[in-house]
Amino acid sequence: MPVIEQIAQFAQDLTAIRQDFHQHPELGFEEHRTSQRVADLLASWGVSVERGIGGTGLVGVIEGTRPGRSIGLRADMDALPMDELTNLPYASKNPGVFHGCGHDGHTTMLLGAARYLAGNRDFAGRAVLIFQPAEEGLGGARAMLRDGLFDRFPCDELYGMHNSPYQGHSQLTIRPGKAQAGASFFDITIHGRGSHGAMPQASRDPITIGSGLIKEMQEIVSRNMDPTRPAVVSVTQFHAGSAYNVIPETAVLRGTFRYFDEADGVMIENRIRKLCAGFALAHEIEITADIRNIFDVLSNDPERVGNLIEVAHEIVGDKAQPNAELTMGSEDMADLLRVVPGAFFNLGHSGTVPLHNSGFIFDDTILPVGASLLARLVEVRGAA
Repeated sequence: MPVIEQIAQFAQDLTAIRQDFHQHPELGFEEHRTSQRVADLLASWGVSVERGIGGTGLVGVIEGTRPGRSIGLRADMDALPMDELTNLPYASKNPGVFHGCGHDGHTTMLLGAARYLAGNRDFAGRAVLIFQPAEEGLGGARAMLRDGLFDRFPCDELYGMHNSPYQGHSQLTIRPGKAQAGASFFDITIHGRGSHGAMPQASRDPITIGSGLIKEMQEIVSRNMDPTRPAVVSVTQFHAGSAYNVIPETAVLRGTFRYFDEADGVMIENRIRKLCAGFALAHEIEITADIRNIFDVLSNDPERVGNLIEVAHEIVGDKAQPNAELTMGSEDMADLLRVVPGAFFNLGHSGTVPLHNSGFIFDDTILPVGASLLARLVEVRGAA
């Protein structure tokens, strides 16, 4: 069974919907137009909708005609704070905001599945359609959970996907068990003492101190962890000073660390805090560290992975493989999968520019494939 025929018939409608979302991207928790458009489309197909879950999130429910299990499908809606440089005729109309990660495509694929299921309700169970805000490091999944997502809309299984321009068209990959890293962000502020650049002896130079701190932080993983355990610490920002001849009062370091075991995440955080305390003591200054867990480790339920691959073989054949490699990238569907067993997979397309790049272009020909996969998961797993 290839792409579902009815979905193929309205593929052009999906392209138009996706390109409309693309022209009007919105940042996390600001997806007001997007969520309104999603709600309007769902309502036009006879889908019951509840809005305001986790801020701008919403949930649609489609009841099958026969009793069965509740299958959750999740898509993210937010865009990135970056400029688009594609020169597409439907390029972003919001300066500094761009669907550079393809969430417009994820939302559209879930809408495609919704349109099909709403018109073909001879399936067992129910489809719970979760349109999540603020995936890009802002905690959208946790916001929906705080609003009682699965208490209000119980699910027996949960599935989601991410587009991948790094794979061949319709190539589906997934990894059973731990698949994507947990992530924390940090802001470290070094409160030194400023002085004239010609008189450094009068300063407590936060730039020199920060440079030493960065070097030590780069050794946290290499000198504290078993080298067979993947983890990384990256300082990605160093802000200090504004004049050629002034040693500044403060410096700020920002960055992230990633890990696949929560104990490793705790160890890295503790080492960062101890390094900050040690440098503060040695240089007789104050250093503050704000460290926040942003993403949990994403773990795919092995049984659900097997179920997904069986369904995917109907749509994409042997292109569906449970052979994805570990990735240090993070995804906040991890929070949802800690509550409901499920699987999160990658779906390849013909794009040649990486995600989070100003030239990224989503391949609309993958929309009916993704919509068919999601729809068949409901039809097959609802009756399991």
